[in-house]
Amino acid sequence: MDARTEAEIMKNWPTDCSRPVASIVCLTFNHREYIGQAIDGFLRQQTDFPFEIIVNDDASTDGTRDILQDYQRRYPRLIRLILQKENQYSQGKPYGMPVFQQARGDYIAYCEGDDYWNDPRKLQLQVDFLENNRDYALTFHASYAFNSKGIVNPQRFGGQDHYDRSETELKKALPLSTLTACFRNVLRELPPELETAALMDIVWWSLLGAHGKGKFMEEIRPAAYRVHEGGIFSMRASQKRLQMDLHTQYCLANYYYRLGERDLHVFFLRQVLSLSLSSIPPTQKVKALLRAVSNITLNIGRRFAPKRVTY
Repeated sequence: MDARTEAEIMKNWPTDCSRPVASIVCLTFNHREYIGQAIDGFLRQQTDFPFEIIVNDDASTDGTRDILQDYQRRYPRLIRLILQKENQYSQGKPYGMPVFQQARGDYIAYCEGDDYWNDPRKLQLQVDFLENNRDYALTFHASYAFNSKGIVNPQRFGGQDHYDRSETELKKALPLSTLTACFRNVLRELPPELETAALMDIVWWSLLGAHGKGKFMEEIRPAAYRVHEGGIFSMRASQKRLQMDLHTQYCLANYYYRLGERDLHVFFLRQVLSLSLSSIPPTQKVKALLRAVSNITLNIGRRFAPKRVTY
């Protein structure tokens, strides 16, 4: 647990602020072994503005809630808990957005309860940038994935997403490290087409594209993304992850169709097609290709075959 007191954390904050400038949103479920490290990363943030920490516990059964309540007792002015009576994720209810609606800050920084931040300047740097650059809706930075044996899958977090995003690139939901994101508090509700999307974070990035650009901040130390069996996405079978991605891309295609944004509608339809092809085993792809070639050959043959003349 972090040794800093509330008074030490708040010592550089203005005394006349009636609400926080930033809201740290944390979603957690059965993270008893990890949640303390996540909250300590929040409490280490060194800012000259007030922030709040909102933790949504999705009906944990492993003692996570006891740890959360202990932190809240020690940091009552900083930590707000949302304690679900029934697990919302298992019922297919949207996660994130209902908690965003509780955030009082102008900016939201997101991190799940099994991940953690390493840089105490993170929040200050991201909020300062957004304050001074009104044409940006989102900031993010580097991260690394790890498990009990060390860093894993470095190519996924090794820099291919380390670049700024235009509004269109955000709308296309190109990947970025979710636990590093800090964005304007403008996401108040989900469009009906996106309520059932399986990968809600890429939905957020797409919606934020309507409000500005995305900034990659190289100066912030990488955050830690934990890969473990209790992770919502990281430890799912590859086929299940593919299905979740495919469904989300389909939802986005429907959303942009309704808006009349044809280029984005077509982009997400292509994503759906690509992912659908990826889900087909190689042997079936070969059979489908041979069948298609056979059909094309047959049709060409029929078109150019000499017509029979009858008398």
